[in-house]
Amino acid sequence: MPETKRDFIPVRFSVLTVSDSRSMEDDKSGATLVERIEQAGHVLTDRKIVPDDIHRIRRTVASMCADANVDAVIVTGGTGFTGRDVTPEALEPLFEKRMDGFSHVFHRISYEKIGTSTIQSRATAGLIEHKYVFALPGSPGACRDAWDHILKDQFDYRHKPCNFVEIMPRLDEHLQRKKG
Repeated sequence: MPETKRDFIPVRFSVLTVSDSRSMEDDKSGATLVERIEQAGHVLTDRKIVPDDIHRIRRTVASMCADANVDAVIVTGGTGFTGRDVTPEALEPLFEKRMDGFSHVFHRISYEKIGTSTIQSRATAGLIEHKYVFALPGSPGACRDAWDHILKDQFDYRHKPCNFVEIMPRLDEHLQRKKG
């Protein structure tokens, strides 16, 4: 059977910057993500900045994931090792499923650019409320690398052999089985 050409399907993203010192005017990492999301033809549904506080991060991401108009959340910042870096601690307990492969691929790509310094990042990803959630380092370069080399293709329905978009309708199958 011949393969039919797939049409692009826009995905609805929220972007959260975790920082004690950034504002919308000087948030280069958040701006980098927004620019790439929109250039790819996707929709930005929300953009916020919260301080490095576990409860504020957790509450904000949970709220974004509970929004029916959001398909994915990208968080930038707070993935390092300093005392203020708490994004993984905020998000990982909320993950219904972890996406370990994201971190592995991110570090492989990062290693090619910054060498062993990549080990200073605790980039992570998973599903919360059946929504994709990614936690990236707070540098524009890391955001570019994650989007350009991983997320751009995975959020393009036309990408083969598989992508996130084609499985989005099935992320809550376990809930459907419980109802039936």
